[in-house]
Amino acid sequence: MTDYVLESPCCGMQFADGDWALDCPKKDSTALIRTCYVRRQLRVREELPGLYKFADWLPISRMLEGSGAPVTYKSKGLAKELGLTNLYITFNGYWPEKGALMLTGTFKECEAYSVCARPNRNSDKVMVVASAGNTARAFARVCSKNKIPLLLCVPQDCMNSVWSSEELDPCVKLVGTVPGSDYFDAIRISNIICEMDEFYPEGGAKNVARRDGMGTTVLSAVTTIGRIPDYYFQAVGSGTGAIAAWEANKRFIEDGRYGNHLMKLMVSQNIPFVPMYEAWKANSRELFPCDAAVARKQAEEICAKVLSNRKPPFSMPGGLFDALTETKGEVFVATNEEALQAADMFLRLEGADIEPAAGVATASLIQAVRDGKVAKDAVIMLNITGGGIQRFKRENRLIYKSPDFIFPMEASEGYVKKMVTELYNK
Repeated sequence: MTDYVLESPCCGMQFADGDWALDCPKKDSTALIRTCYVRRQLRVREELPGLYKFADWLPISRMLEGSGAPVTYKSKGLAKELGLTNLYITFNGYWPEKGALMLTGTFKECEAYSVCARPNRNSDKVMVVASAGNTARAFARVCSKNKIPLLLCVPQDCMNSVWSSEELDPCVKLVGTVPGSDYFDAIRISNIICEMDEFYPEGGAKNVARRDGMGTTVLSAVTTIGRIPDYYFQAVGSGTGAIAAWEANKRFIEDGRYGNHLMKLMVSQNIPFVPMYEAWKANSRELFPCDAAVARKQAEEICAKVLSNRKPPFSMPGGLFDALTETKGEVFVATNEEALQAADMFLRLEGADIEPAAGVATASLIQAVRDGKVAKDAVIMLNITGGGIQRFKRENRLIYKSPDFIFPMEASEGYVKKMVTELYNK
């Protein structure tokens, strides 16, 4: 239903969607392919449901049931506390009074409802998604409601995040990796499974629908504020949401009605898991090597588990390093204590509970104000990537998805394929 083509930034080749392309067809670069929409000026189509009011800039061929959209409003409580006159909060989650109706409480719904509506030649196969929790919960909801076959790969330590207020359809299955494993271990299992003919990868940051779905946070903010913000704050695990924000920003510059500047990306990580912070501070495009056991231990220690991606799209052309460089951005860090204190402050001043990752982002905003890195009258967008979950849990009976199988830490390729085959032949 949306008119667009895909473009390879490495060679400029444009091509039609439909084959679930994740890379340049010529395979001559790791650069992220991107969407080029025929409609340069965005219409907010309020007559369309949920996320799909932004359909003009989503690579979709259908609309699925049950989506919510990001909601942007001008802060009063937090803004007053920090002395800011133009702080805007983009809230992704459950807050009915604000019109926020993401029933999984996370902006991962934005990507799930976009990805699952993208033209797809693999409709007779099973989509595979690796996740540290929130993405799995969002895709489980979307795929269950719309009968889309899905296999989730999640570390067992993160499986308490895979819940729903409704029984999930049997088309959704869940496998995991043993306690002590992390998101990268789940990614490894998912990559092995995707070598099997019956499965295909969702694609992560390489999937244009994921990035453009996450970019709807900026579409919400800009169309509400009436201009491109000066600063964009968000916590990052993979950095895909910040890349998406940068790409959406550039579309608005082409739109021509909201300004011609790039908002400064102000992203943050949770101490001690800070690989992108360390690389950025050293002006290094490449992430520094890290022992797997050390990385797993760091991932266990952080309160924002969703920020523990060991292999983020930081270095590749069009990745987070380029986004930060072009926007003259900064990377912050926050301790668990700072993140949880910021979340408490948000609840007290704004009235909604937020997730630890959003607490990390709020803590980085507090730091930036304290250190004079943002002007008090600057137009600031704070992307609250997850919120209202504690309220939703109080108001609803939750059903937790039990794993269909748990893989050992170093499961061989043959073993993984054998057990997945048996799972689907039951």
